Amino acid sequence: MTGAAKVLRTKKPDVEPEYLLRLFVSGLTPRSQRAIDNLRNICERYLAGRHRIEVVDLYQSPGLAHDEQIIAIPTLVKVRPRPQLRVIGDLSQTDKVLRGLDIK
Repeated sequence: MTGAAKVLRTKKPDVEPEYLLRLFVSGLTPRSQRAIDNLRNICERYLAGRHRIEVVDLYQSPGLAHDEQIIAIPTLVKVRPRPQLRVIGDLSQTDKVLRGLDIK
């Protein structure tokens, strides 16, 4: 991951968390902000202390959309643990997000 990602939460700087979630957004639009807020809430409730969120703004790093094969935004990618899974949308339907990421 390049320097284009902004880390929102981490358990400890020297310990890799169990879950690495990368959220691709387009600027600070209301939909992007909703997705960020919804993801924070989901992580605090279901993955407390076991996750790190990286937010990638495709306005700042447009090449990553191609590199990561992002075709819609916002898109959430569960990088770790494997398998890599994706959820598209503002993440407002918690049950669907949890199932889509194989968390629940």
